[in-house]
Amino acid sequence: MTDFKKAYIAGGCFWGMEDLFRVRPGIIDTEVGYIGGQNDHPTYRYHPGHAEGIEITYDAAKTSFKEILDYFFRVHDPTTVDRQGNDLGSSYRSTIFFQNEEELQTAHEVIGIVNDSNRWPAKVVTTLEPYSTFWAAEPEHQDYLVRNPNGYTCHFERFGTYL
Repeated sequence: MTDFKKAYIAGGCFWGMEDLFRVRPGIIDTEVGYIGGQNDHPTYRYHPGHAEGIEITYDAAKTSFKEILDYFFRVHDPTTVDRQGNDLGSSYRSTIFFQNEEELQTAHEVIGIVNDSNRWPAKVVTTLEPYSTFWAAEPEHQDYLVRNPNGYTCHFERFGTYL
């Protein structure tokens, strides 16, 4: 029997995060959307307080929440507040949306590992927010970089594993 779980993260523009995570071992599916904001049914044009996030469905027999976070901290800059690349604003914040106490503790543990590595010039500013409703983004934003391979992204693998 499969043990599929979901993880919710935000680290800047959702297109680049989705594109990198979709091909990771153990990842079953990815979807981009809005999470952590003030309105129901947010849209690309109106999502106050929401982060551009991704919902990751993964096979817990093949990867773990900790491994997902390890990769998360390798593909975006977790030391900038409300910014990734050219994108500015709270929509582009670095956030882990934890669903339970175990995920919260894992997030604290991985942030400690990242900070102790001294790979970044500053400390992690990634926020830890309780999971709230994930609202799928419009169809034109799903799989965007698959359909537009030369589209903008500021996400790439910067380091090897922290674990």
